[in-house]
Amino acid sequence: MNGIRRVFLGLILAAAFFVFPAVANADLQAGIDAYVSGNYPVALAEFTSLAEKGNAEAQYILGLMYVEGKVVPQDYKVAMLWYRKAAEQGNARAQNSLGAMYARGLGVPLDYQTALSWYLKAAEQGDSTAQNNLGFMYLNVQGVPADLVQAHKWFSLAAATGNEDAKENKKLAEGMMTPGEIKNAEKLAQEWSAKHK
Repeated sequence: MNGIRRVFLGLILAAAFFVFPAVANADLQAGIDAYVSGNYPVALAEFTSLAEKGNAEAQYILGLMYVEGKVVPQDYKVAMLWYRKAAEQGNARAQNSLGAMYARGLGVPLDYQTALSWYLKAAEQGDSTAQNNLGFMYLNVQGVPADLVQAHKWFSLAAATGNEDAKENKKLAEGMMTPGEIKNAEKLAQEWSAKHK
């Protein structure tokens, strides 16, 4: 496995334990530890066992593993199955990943409306990557009508969490907006933040 990709995926898996302590049981941690140490057969067995029992975080991780194709053969259709199971349980990262698969036509036909729907579910939960992706759809007219105000709103929300891509995209959107549109977008972002505290 490419060293950078291994470290990146390892960090994602390790973060899963800290971000979702309610589901971070001993088996999930054992899978994460096995993956990070390079014991992929054990990691795969742990994640698969948990995923089959309905653990949404393990389902998300399995989806990620099938997208990456580093521990198992790359298989977007299998990844979609696991992402969908986790997404339907409300896992925001799986919802965002499912949206990305539809937005790129990986494992499914390209479908911007379905991508938008999954991005929105994750964005409403505060997932900054999904918020950035949603803003990007509105900015670049990917299957939705162009809406710079909505794009700026979602970029602002993602940028407020430190999402560097969203910070850059917000500046890009502002370069195309009137001062009134920017003010309206900022108001919408503030209202969203107040509602979701």
